[in-house]
Amino acid sequence: MRTNRIRTIALAATALAATLSLTACGGEDKAMGTKPAGAADTAAPAATSTDDKAQSESDAPEAGKPETQTVPAEGKHAGGNGDGGNQGKKPKTTPNSEAAPAIATCTPKNSRVKVSSVSRPINHLLLTVTNTGSTNCAAYYAPFLRFDGAQAVYPVLDDSKPQAVVTLAPGEEAYAGIALLGEPGENEPVESDNLGVIMVDRNNQSKGESTLKLPAGTATDGLGFVTYWQSDVENALMY
Repeated sequence: MRTNRIRTIALAATALAATLSLTACGGEDKAMGTKPAGAADTAAPAATSTDDKAQSESDAPEAGKPETQTVPAEGKHAGGNGDGGNQGKKPKTTPNSEAAPAIATCTPKNSRVKVSSVSRPINHLLLTVTNTGSTNCAAYYAPFLRFDGAQAVYPVLDDSKPQAVVTLAPGEEAYAGIALLGEPGENEPVESDNLGVIMVDRNNQSKGESTLKLPAGTATDGLGFVTYWQSDVENALMY
């Protein structure tokens, strides 16, 4: 009996010593900052500062919103070869120096003017200008007319202005109609012998005068008119 009791006390002392040893080891590990093998990692994540968090959020693209892209320079197409496939190019402007020169004016030097009587309409004459030069010329506006050297030029009918200036190749003709009288009874007709025909340039300035012999018995009361130069006889005599 005594032997068993001594054995029991010895075993209890051994168990107590083992317990004290384990407790001492745990305390040493905790004091040294180590953890026992198999212990769970319960350390909290490092704290994030407010500034770091804001910077991180600003760098990330907003959900559902495309990232901002740099706009390419004007005239260049993004992802292209630098010319943008002709995108953004302005149309080329032709300098004034490359503009076509003005057509020469028909003048007494490169053309010939004649006057003739017509049966219809009555009290009308027909002027014809012919390009006698070797290059094109333009019959601008209407001719200035002077009956028997009068100071004032004959009235021009504005309603007869054509859609375009009549241009004559060498040998071609243009025409202008002359109405000799206005409303009957307003002025007494006076006979005239000669007619001065003044050709004008694109600025409606005189470029020389030709003096023509009028058909016998031509009389005008000063209330008639002359038309603009026309490309055909019918248009010249329709007014």
